[in-house]
Amino acid sequence: MSIALDKISVDWKLISVWSVISLIVVPLSFGEMYTSVRNIQQAISVEKELLNNLRTYIEDETLRLNDIKRFYAKVSSLHSEVYSGPKTAMANPLVAFTLIKRLQSEWMNIVFSNEAKENAQAFRAGYEKVEGNLPKFEDLQGAAKGLMRLQDVYALRVDGLVNGHFQTASGRNAVDIYRPAVSIPLSGDDCFLVGKVAYEHEDYYHSVQWLEEAARLFRISGGQWVPENEGTLEDTLDHLAFSHFKTGNVSHALSLSQELLRYDPANRRVLRNVEKYEKLLVTSPPQDSTETVLQRPNATYLSTRNTYEWLCQTQGSQPKHYENRRLFCDYFTNGSPSLLLRPMRREVMSLQPYVVLYHSFVTSGEAESIRDLAQPWLKRSVVASGEKQATAEYRISKSAWLKETAHPVIEKVDQRITALTGLNLQQPYAEYLQVVNYGIGGHYEPHFDHATSASSPLYRLKTGNRVATFMIYLSSVEAGGSTAFIYANFSIPVVENAALFWWNLHRNGQGNGDTLHAGCPVLVGDKWVANKWVHEHGQEFQRRCSPNPEE
Repeated sequence: MSIALDKISVDWKLISVWSVISLIVVPLSFGEMYTSVRNIQQAISVEKELLNNLRTYIEDETLRLNDIKRFYAKVSSLHSEVYSGPKTAMANPLVAFTLIKRLQSEWMNIVFSNEAKENAQAFRAGYEKVEGNLPKFEDLQGAAKGLMRLQDVYALRVDGLVNGHFQTASGRNAVDIYRPAVSIPLSGDDCFLVGKVAYEHEDYYHSVQWLEEAARLFRISGGQWVPENEGTLEDTLDHLAFSHFKTGNVSHALSLSQELLRYDPANRRVLRNVEKYEKLLVTSPPQDSTETVLQRPNATYLSTRNTYEWLCQTQGSQPKHYENRRLFCDYFTNGSPSLLLRPMRREVMSLQPYVVLYHSFVTSGEAESIRDLAQPWLKRSVVASGEKQATAEYRISKSAWLKETAHPVIEKVDQRITALTGLNLQQPYAEYLQVVNYGIGGHYEPHFDHATSASSPLYRLKTGNRVATFMIYLSSVEAGGSTAFIYANFSIPVVENAALFWWNLHRNGQGNGDTLHAGCPVLVGDKWVANKWVHEHGQEFQRRCSPNPEE
C-alpha cells in the first residue's frame, strides 16, 4: 500500500484553543482564500468596494477632462476666430492681455495641475485600505492548480473550460458532464496565468494545453494588449515554445519561436533557441508517422489514482455495487427513546466496510447554524506529518473545531449521534466537531481517518485510535464532491443534511484497510461537512472487542 500512511486530518492546536475559549466574534480571515469557497464569496464585497472607488475616480477624472476639453475649445475658438483675423486684433490691449495671461498662467495651471495626482492618490488610498483582504499570489496559484485538478480528475477538456463549459471527450465529440446555471468564458490572459503556474512548476503537460488556448485567444484579439492583463501574445509564445520543447515537440517549438521573432526580431535568446531547434531537427528529424502525445505527470504518492478518479467521475453511480441484495433501507431507532417518535431514515451503503447513510440527520437551520459558528474560526486544514501537522496539496480546505458548549445546536448534534450509534461522545473519548469548507477544486485525496503509525498525534489524547467516523453533509453541491471508498470501489454523492457513518477499526483494534476514502474535488458548489471522530477508549461496552480479524 503506497498511500501515505500518516494522512490524518487533525489540528491539535485548534482543539486546545477550543478547550479554553468559548465562541467570540473575530475578524474575518482571508488568508489562503482559495482553500475556502466561503472566503471567496466574502471577497465579492471587497471587490464591490474597489468598484465604488473606481466609479468615484472615473467621475472625478471625467470632470477634470471636461474642464480640459472646455479649455481646449476656448483656445481653439480664439485661434480660429480672433487670431486668424486682421493683425489689428492684437492691437487691442484686451486681446493681448488675455493671450499673455493665458500663456503665463492658465497653461501652467492646466499642465501642472495637481487634480489628476489627487484623484489618483485618492484611488490608490482606497485600494490600500482593502489591500490586506485581497487574494495573495498564493491564492492565484492555488486557484490555477484547482482548475488543473478538476481538469485531471474529471477528464475535462481545456477548450471547454475556456468557453465556460464542463465537458469531457467522447471520441471526437465533447460531452457536457455538467451545465452550470452561471458561468463565464476565460480570457487569453486567464489562460496564460494558469499555463504560467504550470510552467513554473515544470508541469509542461498542463502548460502546453493552457498556453495553446492563451495563444489562440490572443491571436483572435490581434495581440492587442489591455492594461489589466499581465500576459501578452509574445509572453505566451515564449513560454509555449519552451513547453513544447520540454515535451519533445521540437518542430512546434521552432514554429512558435519563429512566430515570436516576427514581434521581437532582435531577441537574442529566441534567436539562439531557433538555431538550437533547427540543429536538433537536422540531427534527429521527426518521423512523419509519429505524433507527440502529452504524458500526464505521475503522482508518485497516489498509486490508486485511476480508481479514485473513476469513482469521482461516476459521482456515486455504481449500479453493480448497489445490486447487492443484502443492502437495505429502513427506519432506524437503535432502541433509543429519543428516536421512537421520529426514527431516522437509514440506508446501508456497504457491508465491507460497513457504511451507513442517515438521511435528514440535521435540519437546514441546524446546518446553517453550524456553518455560521465555524466561519470565524476557519483555518487551512492540515494533515499529520510524522509527529507534527502541516498543510498539503492533497487536502485543500479550511476547517474549525467546535466544542459542545459553543452553542446548543452542537450539543444537540452530539446527542443525536449517540442515540444512533450508542457510542460515548463524552470528553475525552471523542474529538470536538470539526467543520470543513472546501475551496476551488477542494478535495482530500485517499486517506485513512484512523492512525496507521504509532507516532501519530492522534495518540496524544491517550484514548486509543479513531474507532469510528460520523460525517455530516452541511450543504449541497451542484456537481462533484462525492465521498469515494477506494478499495471498496464505490462512491457516495453529497446528500444535503444527511450523515455518513462507518467503523475505521475491526473489533480486534486493527485498522480496516477497506475504509481508505477520499473527498472528490468539488466541481461546482460550496461544500461543507462536519466530522465527529470517536476513539476506542470509552466504547468498551458500546462496541465489544473480538479476536476475529474479520469483524
